[in-house]
Amino acid sequence: MSATTGHCLCGAVTVRVESLSDEISACFCDLCTRWGGGLQMGIEAPANRVTIEGPLKTHRSSALAERGWCDTCGSSVLFRYVADRDTGYLELSPGLFENAGGARLTRVVYADRHPDGYWLEGAEVAQVSQKDYEAGNPHLNEEC
Repeated sequence: MSATTGHCLCGAVTVRVESLSDEISACFCDLCTRWGGGLQMGIEAPANRVTIEGPLKTHRSSALAERGWCDTCGSSVLFRYVADRDTGYLELSPGLFENAGGARLTRVVYADRHPDGYWLEGAEVAQVSQKDYEAGNPHLNEEC
């Protein structure tokens, strides 16, 4: 697979990925909706296959993860697992890449927590409730 390159709104942060997934996941948990302005979307990549250059700032948003953004323009860049079983993976903002890096939305987690005013759906989009997601990920307990 060839490398995928992207950048933030102002171009100060650049991201180069050797193994970018072709799937986008969206999340409606409280932390992700506050961070993403409505929902958070991410494309998974192994952290050791990602190179990020530029003024990236991070915030440890929970026991499991930190979130990163461009310190110049504020664009969301990443969600990085720093503890538990997913350590070593990032979720990168699809907006960094032209045409979302060719990825497509395949899953919405905490789907039953979406705001009343909007919804994501489609024949190929898995809708995972909070109960079902946390049952499969007992380490979370809304700690994403």
